[in-house]
Amino acid sequence: MPLIIGIDPGSRLTGYGIVEKEGSKLLFVDAGTIRTETMDMPERLKRIFDGISRIVDFHKPTEAAVEQIFMAQNPDSALKLGQARGAAITALVNQNLSVAEYTARQIKQSVVGYGAAEKEQVQMMVMRLLSLSIKPQADAADALACAICHAHTSGSLDRLAVMNLIGSGMARGRSRSARRR
Repeated sequence: MPLIIGIDPGSRLTGYGIVEKEGSKLLFVDAGTIRTETMDMPERLKRIFDGISRIVDFHKPTEAAVEQIFMAQNPDSALKLGQARGAAITALVNQNLSVAEYTARQIKQSVVGYGAAEKEQVQMMVMRLLSLSIKPQADAADALACAICHAHTSGSLDRLAVMNLIGSGMARGRSRSARRR
C-alpha cells in the first residue's frame, strides 16, 4: 500500500502531510509544519532539508508529491519560495523518492472539485476525505491535499496504463485472428 508524503513548501512554514492509500480509501498518517524561525535564508533551507529528511526517515513514505510554485507578484518572495521548494525536493530525492509535482490549481481541483477554491474549503475537504475531527493548520492541510491529489492522480494513471495494456493486447489479438481467416 502506497504511503504518500505531500509537501507545501514555504520559506517560513513548510507543510507536510502523509496519507496511506488502501485500495480506494485514504488514511491519515501524519501532518504538520516545519518552522524556520530565523532570518538567515541558508539556515532556513537547512531546517527544511533536515526536517523533511527526519520525517521521511521516520515514516518511510514510498511516494512524494510537492506543490509547484505560482508566480508571486514580489520577485524576492518567489525566489525564496523556489529555494524552499528546492530544499524540500532535494531532501526527498536524497531519500531515493521520486517526486511528482502539481500546481495549486490541480490540487484544489482534485480535492475540492474547483481549481480556485479558498484555503478554508481545502481544509474542510481534507477533513472530510480523511475523516479528521480537528481542522489541520493551513500549510499542513495544503500538504495533505497535495498527497491526496497524488493518490487520486497516480491511481488514475495506473488504471489508464492497465487500460492501455489491455487495449494494445486486444488490438494485437484481433490482428492475429484477422490474419488467420
